[in-house]
Amino acid sequence: MESNISIKDDFIKLGQAMKLAGLADSGVEAKIFIEEGRVRVNGEEELRRGRKLYKGDSFSFNGTTVRVN
Repeated sequence: MESNISIKDDFIKLGQAMKLAGLADSGVEAKIFIEEGRVRVNGEEELRRGRKLYKGDSFSFNGTTVRVN
């Protein structure tokens, strides 16, 4: 499944993006998923919740890929 999120600022942090996309109910939940190595950013495993995502980046979790617009 694919979806998109739109941001108004220059970037959004990965944990916030997961919440915005509905893939995590809270920052704590997003942190756990990320630290477990279950999230990929632009095709590569990412372990930092504070990873900055810019327009054009994408992340995937649990079969869903989200593009940042």
